[in-house]
Amino acid sequence: MLIADSKTKRFALALASFCLAVFAGAPAVAAPYPERPIRLVVPFAPGGGTDAVARILAQEMAKDLGTSVFVENRPGAGTIIGTQAVAVRQPDGYTLLMGTFSHAVNSTLNARLPYDPHKDFAPVALIARSFNLVVVNPKSSVRSIADLVAAAKANPGKMTFGTYGVGTSAHLAGELFNDLAKVKLIAVPYKGAAPAITDLISGQIDVMFTTVASAASLVESGQLRAIAVTSAERSPAFPQIPTVAEAGVPRYAAESWYGLFAPAGTPRNVIDRLNKSAATAVQSDAFRKLGVNEGLVTVALPPEALERYVQAEEERWRRVIREAGITIE
Repeated sequence: MLIADSKTKRFALALASFCLAVFAGAPAVAAPYPERPIRLVVPFAPGGGTDAVARILAQEMAKDLGTSVFVENRPGAGTIIGTQAVAVRQPDGYTLLMGTFSHAVNSTLNARLPYDPHKDFAPVALIARSFNLVVVNPKSSVRSIADLVAAAKANPGKMTFGTYGVGTSAHLAGELFNDLAKVKLIAVPYKGAAPAITDLISGQIDVMFTTVASAASLVESGQLRAIAVTSAERSPAFPQIPTVAEAGVPRYAAESWYGLFAPAGTPRNVIDRLNKSAATAVQSDAFRKLGVNEGLVTVALPPEALERYVQAEEERWRRVIREAGITIE
């Protein structure tokens, strides 16, 4: 009886060892993606244009992905704080970044940037492009780009334009205007678009190159006058307003944009799934309505197109930044 028990035990142990070996050698079955909520980091405070775009995008992507996509606002240091927070996360597709214009210019503005915009990130999708409006006080004698150029040349170094921070699209759009129009408008930085526009309306500054979201309703109500759009072509939303280029400053074009990024090393199948979801999201009624209000041109291009676009933007703005001597320390 003891011998039988001993043989039974040895057989059981051998069978267990065999099963362990088989399971250890078997390939792991990957869990379907996504299986838990996804965080979308916005490197700006709540309430701005980027935040609005991110929230509608998250809402619509959540429907397609079958899981929650929640927005986390991480503002500060010209988008560096929020962007760095994503750069160090696990490359598993559960933390994403809503990148903007700053993603392409910060490496030129800041020599000690704590991340590399290419090596530390995987492009997911170019979501949309936008443009700024050139606006003045309706009581101003400036009624066109030609008027603005003439007034700036007659008063060198005396006319001012408001920005919402060093290196923002509103700032660099103005510096590009200085460069191509051969004038010297002085940049006046504010903590956001709202206080800058308040001063423009009250006559404290002369002009702004501001976002559609911040100015469109004020233009419509007559509190601001729009004299041009900064895009290369006229906008269907403002067909009566000329571009800066056609109004007298050849080669001028400046646009804002929104792109989705993941930490470098995120698996390609995850990137492709997110890209497909983003493309579906921007076709939704909610996103289309937002696009009209924000002056967006939705594109939803593939990862490779976003990477090429960012590289082109870096090259385009590097000269402007260096010639104007702009830095962020």
